[in-house]
Amino acid sequence: MVASKHVTILQVARKAGVSAQTVSRVINDRPDVAPETRLRVQQIINDMGYRPNVIARSLIHRRSYSLGVVATGLDYYGPSNTVIGIEKQARTLGYSLLLDLLHHPDAVDVEQLLNRLLSRQVDGIIWAVPEIGDNRNWLQRKTPEIPAPIIYLSMAPNPRLTTVSVDNRLGGELAARHLIEQGYRHIGHITGPMNWWEARQRLAGWQDTLKEAGLPAAEHQIAHGDWSAASGEQAMRSLLTQFPQVEAIFASNDQMALGALTFAYQQGMRVPQDLALVGFDDIPEAAYYYPRLTTVRQNLIDLGGISVSELVRMIESHHKNEPSGEPQTIWLPPELVVRASSIRE
Repeated sequence: MVASKHVTILQVARKAGVSAQTVSRVINDRPDVAPETRLRVQQIINDMGYRPNVIARSLIHRRSYSLGVVATGLDYYGPSNTVIGIEKQARTLGYSLLLDLLHHPDAVDVEQLLNRLLSRQVDGIIWAVPEIGDNRNWLQRKTPEIPAPIIYLSMAPNPRLTTVSVDNRLGGELAARHLIEQGYRHIGHITGPMNWWEARQRLAGWQDTLKEAGLPAAEHQIAHGDWSAASGEQAMRSLLTQFPQVEAIFASNDQMALGALTFAYQQGMRVPQDLALVGFDDIPEAAYYYPRLTTVRQNLIDLGGISVSELVRMIESHHKNEPSGEPQTIWLPPELVVRASSIRE
């Protein structure tokens, strides 16, 4: 049925024989409604073509029910999945999104972008730009002055800020430990760009685990990439030159692992017989590499969803004039996914 602008929540309530508050609970998917009542109210909503008046709700509650999201690099697997997770959970909790893309993620002057979001009366902000170089310094200084709650993703813990991050260091540990347990002793690493916090954390996890096992983790065992498959191919070339005894490699993302895999085959090397390989991310294609790629899975959809849930909790506390608690660091553990590329025969 075509929605009518004249249908009100009171008309729906009268038709259903319930209160307007009950209809509101159904609309907002509240759990405190009997199943049979929920079905009846939802059917009447559909039959009458009722649509909630978002503007009226905003005026009544003195909030916009919108979240500002600052993101970058949506053409990459990680950032795009994070935004998907943000959107899904925001929709579930009844919030819309205002998305603003930062095309230069290492930018340190973001005042204009921030003011643009605040001028649209967003209830809170998710800063989903990775920590690169000094690109967080300005915001860290200004956070106390920002009139809306703000959450940062993918950055080093800070006692003054609420952050949600994958434990990248643990991911590096999982990859290195797996290769050690397979019996490999000459293990190389292809890093991401070293001005990225996540790349440095994965490197640190690899280094610490090798050192704890009494194995070398020297500079000549490391080659640097920029997240692209092309850089992984070049890094593989460099490693074979500077570390010819290499028998296993942890690549800091799956795309660079693909480049390393391609170059290894060009050199007549067999994977895993001559060279074991572990990636990071678990992109959908990783299970279809040849051989299938062992990788460290990070659930970035969960990362986005958890950030929204925590931000909405902070917003609710703010509007109730209740303390939202101390800033906290929320870690999401990664998971090792073992496939054929790393299993020693």
